[in-house]
Amino acid sequence: MQTKATAVVLASLALSAGITTTTHAAETVSTPEITYSTVEIQGLEIFYREAGPKDAPTIVLLHGFPTSSQMFGDLIPQLADRYHIIAPDYPGYGMSEAPSVEVWEYTFDSAASVVDDLLEEIGADSYSLYVMDYGAPIGFRIAVQHPERVEGLIIQNGNAYDEGLRDFWIPLKAYWADDSKANADALRGLLTIDATRWQYTDGARNPGAVNPNNWLIDQPLLDRPGNQEIQLAMFYDYGTNPGRYPSWQAYFREHQPPTLIVWGENDYIFPAEGAHPYLRDLPDAELHLFKTGHFALEEDGDAIATLIRSFVERNGF
Repeated sequence: MQTKATAVVLASLALSAGITTTTHAAETVSTPEITYSTVEIQGLEIFYREAGPKDAPTIVLLHGFPTSSQMFGDLIPQLADRYHIIAPDYPGYGMSEAPSVEVWEYTFDSAASVVDDLLEEIGADSYSLYVMDYGAPIGFRIAVQHPERVEGLIIQNGNAYDEGLRDFWIPLKAYWADDSKANADALRGLLTIDATRWQYTDGARNPGAVNPNNWLIDQPLLDRPGNQEIQLAMFYDYGTNPGRYPSWQAYFREHQPPTLIVWGENDYIFPAEGAHPYLRDLPDAELHLFKTGHFALEEDGDAIATLIRSFVERNGF
């Protein structure tokens, strides 16, 4: 359950993402309204952001590690004038409930099941999936289970090919092979403020232009009591994803979902070697590489938003 200190952090986050209106001479420009809701899914309070007309094409935004739906704070207003946007937080992340590992089984299967049930609960029965980092194995599980619901894929630094698991993954592969305390402790450095900052700034063209609010919001949530064990459980279960790659690739080949790939090519975690193989199975996919890092939205959000709008309009979802 959330502590009082956590509630303060989360309240600040919600306020920072509020609606603004700016007046220039006689012109008034308003950002689309974003609502912040929780719903009980599988006995957990699951948080999600929602914006845009509900009768418009739906885009589901699936966040990565170590963040939450807050990573889409700038993207949502850029899309919500024309599209219905849903951005959930997984159990253990952001504003969603974070039970201990003794109470909840933290796996990618369970996270995908919660997101799937959330979408059903709020009536989203057809949608495009924007998948980033952890959002890729979560979204691809949903797509394989419900191919008829997925109108398109927007893939941003999210892996589905062995070529994409390079040097960064060496210590994690050791943990997958042997989940000893020593191998787990070797990964705790990935949960520090320095590592969180690094994820946002490494590979960026101008690291000084990346908003520090990102890690100042993410890190207090990582530092909640018991959260390191949650993250270590997810690190370990990530080892189940490579075994799913053949089934995801088969889904791509069989269903040929319209696909837009937008990728920060300087990403050390998911390098561009993991972006190109999608074209083997999705020859009509559109691939754009940006000279930035893991969180490509930080430097190239405007360009990515423009590509998404064009992609959705062109495919007539």
